[in-house]
Amino acid sequence: MPKENAVSKNGVPPHIYFLISAIFHYLGPSFAVLLFSSISVLGVAWFRIATAAGFFMIWRRPWHCFFQLTWAQQRIVIGLGIVLGLMNASFYIAIARIPLGTVAAIEFLGPIILATLGVRNLRNVVALLFAAIGVWLLTDVRLEGDPLGFIFAFANCIFFIIYIMLGHRVASDGGSSGIDRLSIAMVVALFTVTPIGINGALPAITSPILLLAALGVGVCSSVIPYVCDQLAMAKLSRSTFSLLLSILPVTATLIGILVLHQFPTILEVIGIFLVASGVLLHQTKKT
Repeated sequence: MPKENAVSKNGVPPHIYFLISAIFHYLGPSFAVLLFSSISVLGVAWFRIATAAGFFMIWRRPWHCFFQLTWAQQRIVIGLGIVLGLMNASFYIAIARIPLGTVAAIEFLGPIILATLGVRNLRNVVALLFAAIGVWLLTDVRLEGDPLGFIFAFANCIFFIIYIMLGHRVASDGGSSGIDRLSIAMVVALFTVTPIGINGALPAITSPILLLAALGVGVCSSVIPYVCDQLAMAKLSRSTFSLLLSILPVTATLIGILVLHQFPTILEVIGIFLVASGVLLHQTKKT
């Protein structure tokens, strides 16, 4: 696991990379709205991975990096790619069947578990509790919907845990090396989701507007966030990164205010305060 450092090698604090990831994490779904109305859920998942994989192939040419890795490193990258593909497919299937807030809350169980494993003092226990309660208030959990949706929501949670663990392994060398390995993983993810998603995506291939929307989904949801995750993971411990994930519902709320003019309730404001308090209270390791 990489040691924590307040500033990355290029002088940018890792928390800035995480914040950029959190913002773009919720811009992608705004493009996905157009796709959901025209193609199947798995078709959207395929488009998201396919456009991201295509971008990485042009940008990083991952095949050069792959053959320079040891077999042990190749296994980790391949595993990450399979997890990315299944995680995205599970997420889209889940949100098509049960409320997004419920999926988000179930998904956050994974980071809570990882953050708990990294707790070393009372201060961090309190920080974790603040963040967990805040996320619960922000995600507006409603236990209703298709039982199959819950199955895929919990599957997404499990894949999210594995993503964080493998993502840290991939980021262990830091910088461009982690991004090169991420590009390999995204190509593997494309091979993973193609058998289950390509048929649902075919109706949109001939539509320039839908293809442009798919490009937006891929870049905003699978390129910028995952690249920033790698840069943040290279300098943050797994437990700290997991706790920072509690910021995601906060950024979703803020984007809702600025872009959609959806103003939070009193409980949501309390949730934002608790999450912010938890993140600020969390004590990181010193190198």
